[in-house]
Amino acid sequence: MTIVENFSKHLNSIEYPKQKTSWNIAGIIKNQNAFYKFDVRKMFKLPDGTPAQEGRLDSKADKMVLEIDNKWVILDLKELHQYIKKNKLTKVYVNDLISKLEWTMFLNKE
Repeated sequence: MTIVENFSKHLNSIEYPKQKTSWNIAGIIKNQNAFYKFDVRKMFKLPDGTPAQEGRLDSKADKMVLEIDNKWVILDLKELHQYIKKNKLTKVYVNDLISKLEWTMFLNKE
């Protein structure tokens, strides 16, 4: 099962892009009411073993989904992009983002 298929268990009203784009799946998080486009990709390891994820400032996704331990961490891309631009960053760390961004959601993996 792919990472997108695993994450899809937490969504209702699922849609997939009709053409290649910067989001992988769209839907409503269960027990919520907003419809979002999600960028869901596997993280990779940097040479020093640190988990990492690349992103783009021109993404059409609303949220970025990261798989960390037994949780899904969902970050708001608009807020993330503003944080990156405001602080003139080229590299950010998830643990820093969790404490600095206002809109962050955690879902337990099933």
